Amino acid sequence: MTDQTLEQLCVNTIRMLAIDGVQKANSGHPGMPMGMADGAFVIWTQFLRHNPRNPHWFNRDRFVLSAGHGSMLLYSLLHLTGYDVSLDDLKHFRQWGSITPGHPEVGLTPGVETTTGPLGQGFANGVGFAIAEAFLAANFNRDGFDVIDHYVYGIVSDGDLMEGVSHEAASLAGHLQLGKIIYLYDDNHISIDGSTDLAFTEDRMARFRAYGWHVQSVDGHNRAEIAAAIKAAQAVTDQPSIIACRTHIGYGSPNKQDTSGVHGSPLGAEEIALTKKALGWQWDEPFTVPDAAREFFRQAVAQGAERESVWHDRFAAYETAFPAEAAALKRAIAGELPAGWADALPTFTPADAPIATRSASGKTLNAIAPKVPNLVGGSADLAPSNNTWLQEYPAFSAENYAGRNFHFGVREHGMSSILNGMALHGGVIPYGGTFLVFSDYSRPALRIAAL
Repeated sequence: MTDQTLEQLCVNTIRMLAIDGVQKANSGHPGMPMGMADGAFVIWTQFLRHNPRNPHWFNRDRFVLSAGHGSMLLYSLLHLTGYDVSLDDLKHFRQWGSITPGHPEVGLTPGVETTTGPLGQGFANGVGFAIAEAFLAANFNRDGFDVIDHYVYGIVSDGDLMEGVSHEAASLAGHLQLGKIIYLYDDNHISIDGSTDLAFTEDRMARFRAYGWHVQSVDGHNRAEIAAAIKAAQAVTDQPSIIACRTHIGYGSPNKQDTSGVHGSPLGAEEIALTKKALGWQWDEPFTVPDAAREFFRQAVAQGAERESVWHDRFAAYETAFPAEAAALKRAIAGELPAGWADALPTFTPADAPIATRSASGKTLNAIAPKVPNLVGGSADLAPSNNTWLQEYPAFSAENYAGRNFHFGVREHGMSSILNGMALHGGVIPYGGTFLVFSDYSRPALRIAAL
């Protein structure tokens, strides 16, 4: 079997698992996984640094499926690469009590980095991941010891780019020059109602260029083009990257490819049979994983263990050279607070003069900031009013990723979703502020956080 033939078998394995999962559940979205299987394959087998046997390895690359409706794409990859997601779990897609719900949920399924489904949330969460990575790298890395160094990869859809929260997050990411973000845009031209031309006709990539992003366009079914584009994106360190992948939703389906009918409905037994024939898939039994494909994907287990081992060796050397920094970083990663931090808390009593809650909040933040060095945050252009500014510390900016104060701009929704990503990344304790009446703009992110 040639390398290209093996690759095609692996890509079609992803497609067929997604098709079979949706068909068995009689519910779900097969079209996006079928269309983005090539791009996802390239990310997961050529670029993503992860350890399937330890999904919580801190220096792993993060993968965000912002187009969460295509969850069978992610679940298939998690199973194939050796995470604790069994074939039986795939067979119970969208069933009560399963670890493979209709949309990915962090904390439920090993390897899922964030809860997605409401479109645009994952896009903004990824910006939060990149901010946390940049902050920790700036504060803890030392010459010869890049102990924090990882990318944020993602797949975003037409719907993600329509949602306003992605505009807010993309604008800020470009302003901050977050070069560790690399998103593949599933440019398939189809939404539930039909062609995206019904409501979405602007030049999307021109918009991202205006935001300050590095922009490329490729054939979304040409794996060599996709890989070359990702390498080019990695070489641009002062801009986030988006790669428009022109794909065909429902790729391989003779009657449903490039139609809205494959977006959110099972293919049906007859169309599945026709799709298998069109793709050259020779197995009749659903949920078949050919031995050659499984063997290829499972290389990720040994590769991941080796990558994490190398990182631990690097961290041990770092700890010897910089013991205080290493101790602080280990504490931050573990989510532990420094000893004695609570002693710095101010006290407020009924006998004190009246004080606004925002003033009390600001006094508290500034009192504990020296004791909690990974406490970071800001406001949606209301820092003087919300009292969110940490007085003795600089701003986080493209020129200084070590800063602890954030200018989120008038972007309440984006701010809240980015903060969720920062919290999920770990190593930082993020906060944000606005007035209660403006917090309505944050509700989708607050709801996701509460889940």
